[in-house]
Amino acid sequence: MSKKVQMPSENREISKTPGHWVLAQLGKRVLRPGGKELTQKMLAGLNITSTDSVVEFAPGMGYTARLCLQQSPKHYTAIEQNEQAAEIVRSYLDGINQQCQIGNAQNTGLESNTASVVYGEAMLTMQSDARKSEIIAEAARILSAGGRYGIHELCVTPDEIDDTKKRTIQKEITETIQHPAKPITPQEWKQLMENNGFEIEYEAVSPMHLLEPKRMIDDEGLLGFLTIAKNILTKPAARKRVLGMRRVFRKHHTNLSAITLVAKKKETNDV
Repeated sequence: MSKKVQMPSENREISKTPGHWVLAQLGKRVLRPGGKELTQKMLAGLNITSTDSVVEFAPGMGYTARLCLQQSPKHYTAIEQNEQAAEIVRSYLDGINQQCQIGNAQNTGLESNTASVVYGEAMLTMQSDARKSEIIAEAARILSAGGRYGIHELCVTPDEIDDTKKRTIQKEITETIQHPAKPITPQEWKQLMENNGFEIEYEAVSPMHLLEPKRMIDDEGLLGFLTIAKNILTKPAARKRVLGMRRVFRKHHTNLSAITLVAKKKETNDV
């Protein structure tokens, strides 16, 4: 980045800052539940080329945006709610057909049937069930028939998990990350996609090891990991938040995973 931009929620009390922005302030750049490995699997499934018009929902720190732009898509449009995050993403854009707009994923204002690829990561999990469906429906609306839609989200397993246990996990994650979170089962994710006119073409699931040292080194590199570790050690309030999040993730590790789905908009879909 050529200029210093403000980090999202930088001036907010750390105890009330959403967990993903706490991690970003500590130097974490890969903020996806399945790490960069699952992001790369999603992108491989989407198979973005120079003929594609791509829309990304909630690009956050822009990690996946940069990977996407390496494929030189014909058009790239990001829809981001957070102005600071949008500024970070814009610092990576250098083409006339590349833009990052402030807006909502459930109502982008983009024209119907104009995108060939839409994707979003770690954002549907943070929405209510109704809003999840609205966002997926918006992806279907802006995609042309046969277009591809990719998601990378948190999920609870197995599909037959007891409802009370699922609600407990959702409640404890919401409390520890200081942001509403409603991860659902793999089958429920797939059903949401299918209900909105998509057919699943690719699925991958991986452990939710966002805050485990091995995953962090894989995602951030050794130097990046050491920078984050130093920041955690020297910032007590942030350290408390990170350890709290990791405690909840470890407590529910047998029922928490990350999932990516790539789906195709049905040719006859009229959503």
